[in-house]
Amino acid sequence: MSCSGEIVEEEELIQIKPNVMQQLKKAKYGVSDHSTVELCHWTKKSFKNEGDCYKHKFYGISTHRCMEFSPAGMHCENRCVYCWRPMEFYDSLAMEPEKVAEPEQILTKLMEEREKLIMGYYGDKRNDKQKLDESRLPSHYAISLSGEPTMYPKLPELIKYLKSLKSTKSIFLVTNGQEPNMIQRLADEDALPTQLYLSTNAADYNSFLKINRPRYNDSWERWNKTLGMLKHLDTRTVLRITLIRDYNNINEMIPSFAKMINESSPNFIEIKSYMHIGRSRNRLERDNMLEFNEVEQFSKELARQSKMFSVMDVSTISRIVVLQNMERFIDRWIPAYQTT
Repeated sequence: MSCSGEIVEEEELIQIKPNVMQQLKKAKYGVSDHSTVELCHWTKKSFKNEGDCYKHKFYGISTHRCMEFSPAGMHCENRCVYCWRPMEFYDSLAMEPEKVAEPEQILTKLMEEREKLIMGYYGDKRNDKQKLDESRLPSHYAISLSGEPTMYPKLPELIKYLKSLKSTKSIFLVTNGQEPNMIQRLADEDALPTQLYLSTNAADYNSFLKINRPRYNDSWERWNKTLGMLKHLDTRTVLRITLIRDYNNINEMIPSFAKMINESSPNFIEIKSYMHIGRSRNRLERDNMLEFNEVEQFSKELARQSKMFSVMDVSTISRIVVLQNMERFIDRWIPAYQTT
């Protein structure tokens, strides 16, 4: 259906180009119209009982029942130097409301694509059949993957639809902060996710341009507007800082980061190393990755200078440290998972 209530013909919808779709499917993405879905590395490891992702370790979400997808698979306002997604194929900066699929249509088709991906794992005896069965009905949705989800003009309706599903326990949304008006819409329309992530990798304008390579001329203003909203949103908020050697891991930058996190006052801060994987290998070197001990040292110093945050937990294998806001303290565990 369109905004006017009329059915939008499939050929009128925004479509990922056939040559791009072919490459995405080769990389084991599921694709539908302008949306994408994937089984992440940790979901597949969880099938074999070989470990869970840091979201499970930090917040308690169920790794094998997590559906990672994006309603804006090939649309993004930035060309981040560290992005490992196929941003070379990113298309326009516009997703017209009359040319996008409806939320229920997106989820129905992506669930079918995800089902196809899961079915391929039943043939491997190393996989836990019960987990495979359970994974077919997601309880957690991670709206991230490729592209920038806040560009999808019906995101509030999408999140409300996910909340209406009986099996849904939590929804995480990751944004680059370039669409503050959409974040405001989510708040105004009672459609905020369980946890909102703001990607953060620079505390000054020049670093922001160098790392994010934004398409909008007012990108710094847009990002700061989103940053300023975090302490006022009625949901759990996270700043995700990606450290890249020779770009933003410099000790002299820590005071600026400390000032930024104190003023925005998110509930959590995830500080992680850039990982030399995927398409990012075309732009960065393996040496741009930090060792875990370097991430830990940076994080501890940031917490010390902030005087508001303390180290909550770490994931050595993922090279992540999470800080917790002690002045706006909330329980780390997602409430819906505490009884499971």
